[in-house]
Amino acid sequence: MSRELDDARRAGAESAAVRAVRVLLLLLPILAAAMALGLTSGGQPISLTAALHGIEPDSTILRSLRLPRVLLAAEVGAALSLAGVALQALLRNPLADPFVFGLSGGAALGSALVAVIAPAAAASAASLLGLVPQQVAACAGAFGAAVMVFTLGRVRGQLNPERALLLGVVFNSFASAVVIAAQALLRPERTQQMLLWLSGTLGYETPPVLIAAGLAVMLPLAALTALAGRLNLLALGDEEATSLGVDVGQTRALSFLAASIAVGASVALTGLVGFVGLVVPHAVRMLTGPDHRVLLPASALGGAIFLVLADAAARMLFRAVGAEPPVGAVTALIGAPLFVLLLRRRA
Repeated sequence: MSRELDDARRAGAESAAVRAVRVLLLLLPILAAAMALGLTSGGQPISLTAALHGIEPDSTILRSLRLPRVLLAAEVGAALSLAGVALQALLRNPLADPFVFGLSGGAALGSALVAVIAPAAAASAASLLGLVPQQVAACAGAFGAAVMVFTLGRVRGQLNPERALLLGVVFNSFASAVVIAAQALLRPERTQQMLLWLSGTLGYETPPVLIAAGLAVMLPLAALTALAGRLNLLALGDEEATSLGVDVGQTRALSFLAASIAVGASVALTGLVGFVGLVVPHAVRMLTGPDHRVLLPASALGGAIFLVLADAAARMLFRAVGAEPPVGAVTALIGAPLFVLLLRRRA
């Protein structure tokens, strides 16, 4: 019997690896095409060929503006999508995402408090060290929100998904109120920056920041992928997962920590970008199935594709209306009807 179980597990792992390779081979060219579109689109169209040959102004626009922004969009999209997959698995609820669960609100609260208390230190450290200290405060805020919602959402020692989501919504409202109140302590120009940040805005970050953001994606992806088998068993329920040898408490703590790092770094860099962690996992799950060994890397690529295309659309709107909307507004305009369509299709 033991040999049969081992053989079944080995066959399942091989099948998951084959499906993962197939999905990655499908999504990687789409991501490359989306990034090429993002690099060439905007208020000033450029030629990639001319830019790569050093012809100005295409070369400067590509290196200084387009490439940092496209890379940031890909990293943030991947991070938010990963966090959405993790939360939906942990809560066994398809409506869970970083914003609803309260991670985004906690990250925004931590980042905003640092911006108010020590704006000069935050700006200088961010330019030199990437994710220090404003982004670290955002990660701490996200993890603190996760711990609070997880602790208060337990009933008789077990996490109640509906109660946890309700607590997340309430905490988000509280965090939004604190952030808005903090704007009264800022100078007028800083208040405008805060409003844009809350709307979800992609900027032109320096290489150290982009490298740190990349680490904030790769580390949670590696951790959650290592926990993918346990996340599959958690879908059966806490008691069933425990009977199969899963340490439910440790798995949840590690998964919440990984999701908090991803969300905290993203929110600190771009503000509140919604619907990525909600829509993308649903869409990818229809392609890959529920196996997290395949779903997690596929969702990371899907989130990168979604946000890169949303940012390209925001920049192309500049030529039509003379103004560039925040990328968070674009993801909401695309994500809301797409999510309704996905729900109807699943039904």
